[in-house]
Amino acid sequence: MLPSYFCDMHIHIGGTWTGKPVKITASRQMTLTKILEEASDKKGMDVIGIIDAHSPEVQDELVDLLEKGLATEQEDGGISYKDTLLILGCEVEIKEPGRGAAHFLVYLPKLQEMKQFTAWLSERCKNVQLSSQRIYTSLKELQACVRQLQGLLIPAHIFTPHKGLYGSCTDSMVEVLDPSLIYAVELGLSADTFMADRISELHDKTFLTNSDAHSLAKIGREYQSMYMQKRSFAEWVKAIKRIGGRGVHVNYGLHPELGKYHQTACQGCQSLLAADASGKCPECGFQRIVRGVAARIDQLADVEAGQHPAFRPPYIEQIPLEFIPGIGPKLLDKLYRSFGTQMNVLHRVNEEELTHVVGEKIASLIVQAREGKLSVQKGGAGTYGKIIPM
Repeated sequence: MLPSYFCDMHIHIGGTWTGKPVKITASRQMTLTKILEEASDKKGMDVIGIIDAHSPEVQDELVDLLEKGLATEQEDGGISYKDTLLILGCEVEIKEPGRGAAHFLVYLPKLQEMKQFTAWLSERCKNVQLSSQRIYTSLKELQACVRQLQGLLIPAHIFTPHKGLYGSCTDSMVEVLDPSLIYAVELGLSADTFMADRISELHDKTFLTNSDAHSLAKIGREYQSMYMQKRSFAEWVKAIKRIGGRGVHVNYGLHPELGKYHQTACQGCQSLLAADASGKCPECGFQRIVRGVAARIDQLADVEAGQHPAFRPPYIEQIPLEFIPGIGPKLLDKLYRSFGTQMNVLHRVNEEELTHVVGEKIASLIVQAREGKLSVQKGGAGTYGKIIPM
């Protein structure tokens, strides 16, 4: 049996080391170095994907880490920093004619290829320094570019009503791209394996559960453990393609009802009622109804629930520590001081040890979270769900 590694492959950079914005909606604390420190020292992530590595100033900071010997580029791809491997990524937005826009994740083996991609991007977008830029090209041209650079293209948060492949762009990926070059899709926070496998064209795809983190606290709110011989870009690609015993071991994702687009809801008053005949919210009268991920999957489903391909790994509903009632910043720091990383707290520390540090009530909630026994209030229209204490 190959070793397994915890991987969160969608983390945004909020600002550069000189203070310039990258992902506008992300915390400015999300610099490259701070993300690497958080992922390695506190979250215990073995592999992370930095999704804004195309940004020239981010590359400058990375070069500085390499030149100082604090980071090391691996021969078969990826960059090592302490106990974590960084895989270089980029999120782009494409709008095919007559369709809504959608986001895609590009992963490349080394800094050299990422710099080539940056040059390619700069001719097709308004500001290559920023994250998630609209690029003026076709999806098939993007696929060809990524393939030439020996990278992977993965559709991001595919069911999200805002900028998801199925949520806003198409009913079937064959309409807009070459499915044979898509080896994996990212489910997003509001869907899980059971929901996604109701769509037959996804049955040959690897499912990824990533955090899409916009703040340091959100790193690792979704992740997966993956079987690989070692941490490297080449091994990660083999795991995505399920070659030689490699692959996703377990998907650790949010309970989908915690996701902020799970349920159809009104963006104005948060009512979970569907729109009336005029398209307005029956509660507040505004036309702010946002179709939920669950409803969209119901529209697209062509397979009965519960049917999965043989390779599909378990999906474990993961409740991040920050979602658990009673765990604030001070208690979180206490857990880190006592047990090292979030991965240790969520997966390795027994209830007796937890009780000694945080008390019986909080320890019990952490264990219930592990076992999927906490009750959830559904999220929708851009508002996260929440845990309901019993």
